[in-house]
Amino acid sequence: MTNKPPQKLSAGEMELLGLLWEHGPLSLSQAHEKIARPVGYTTMQTRLNRLVDKRLATRAKVGRQPTRYTAAVQPDQVGAGALDQLVEQVTRGRVVPLVAHLVETTELSSDELSQLKQLVKDAERRLKSPPE
Repeated sequence: MTNKPPQKLSAGEMELLGLLWEHGPLSLSQAHEKIARPVGYTTMQTRLNRLVDKRLATRAKVGRQPTRYTAAVQPDQVGAGALDQLVEQVTRGRVVPLVAHLVETTELSSDELSQLKQLVKDAERRLKSPPE
């Protein structure tokens, strides 16, 4: 699996990676059947091939079976890149407006609140003792 998160992914590419993570290796026709909305067959093929070109998926053909596509990255690798892109595009790199919106509009569990508090504590600790 690749370690470097992708720079930019289209919504369609993210959707296809989601299918590959959820269902494992899929042929083009299987991916086309499982997609949640109407998408042209050749569009699906183009998107899957772009994922391969970007090294986010692999393609393999075994015998007479149809070519199967497999995710080559983990969800957290892609998620980090997508979130970085979102923060940059929506809030020009500022984290507070994004977090404030999520906290104000989302019903958080006590576990999620505890996790958020721990993240703030960790950030404060890093400010007080910068890395050597």
